[in-house]
Amino acid sequence: MAPAWLSVARAPSTTCFRPQPPARRRVVPAAALRRGTVAPAGAAPPRRRLVVAVAAATEAAAAAVADGGKKRTFVEEMRAVAMRLHSREQSRHGEKEVPLEPPVATWAPTVAGFVRFLADNKLVFHTLEAIVARAAVPWYAEFRDTGLERSEALEKDLEWFEQQGYTIPEPSAVAIAYASFLEELSEKEPQAFINHFYNLYFGHSAGGVLIGKKIVEMTNLHKEPEFYRWEGNLSQLQQNVRDKLNQVASAWSQEEKDRCLDEMEKSFICSVDLRRHMFN
Repeated sequence: MAPAWLSVARAPSTTCFRPQPPARRRVVPAAALRRGTVAPAGAAPPRRRLVVAVAAATEAAAAAVADGGKKRTFVEEMRAVAMRLHSREQSRHGEKEVPLEPPVATWAPTVAGFVRFLADNKLVFHTLEAIVARAAVPWYAEFRDTGLERSEALEKDLEWFEQQGYTIPEPSAVAIAYASFLEELSEKEPQAFINHFYNLYFGHSAGGVLIGKKIVEMTNLHKEPEFYRWEGNLSQLQQNVRDKLNQVASAWSQEEKDRCLDEMEKSFICSVDLRRHMFN
């Protein structure tokens, strides 16, 4: 039986799959404030516009500084935004009153549901890896062969479950929609796509491992899925990708960086929607 939280009303999951950049506050260039410049109709007085511009710049600078006063790397900025999406119970940096999903201890997964979850992830990770391999955006090539790839591991897991007599389902509508969304986003908004790349790989290799171990325990599998195993030193593999992300992001404008960070909550919700399919 599915846990009660699954029946709680929420926005349709398809809203995760439509890139909708938030409206941005307009910052007036300093040149527009020079003497003799005519302000657009309805614009705030020059002094007020300058105050708004300075406030926006100060806010962006503060967000990029870590608690110790040292400037954050871009990956550290991404992690900080991700932490704020947790509840206060989950993280001291959390800002959500209610977590996006309940504690793992309250879940009631089944083996069949877990197999469905693996089948969905196989499609999503295969799509992600194919996009990077094609590198329609040249700098996507920086993220080939990182050692974090998961589609081959998922293939092995599904083969094992099939040998145990389980039926391997086709990917769910949610997984198909997410894969299609990633394809579209990777072409139209590369920086937003990279947020999903980051969240899928780092979310899985961090909190996802703990979730996986708990599910194996709850369903009495007596086998650690390949999905939760990596060849080599995982910490080093993660650091290598962090370094590449920071290097690539160093060439982005502030607006492009903001677009990437703005995608974090949608990226989180898409991952949560995939996990929900372990129960229904």
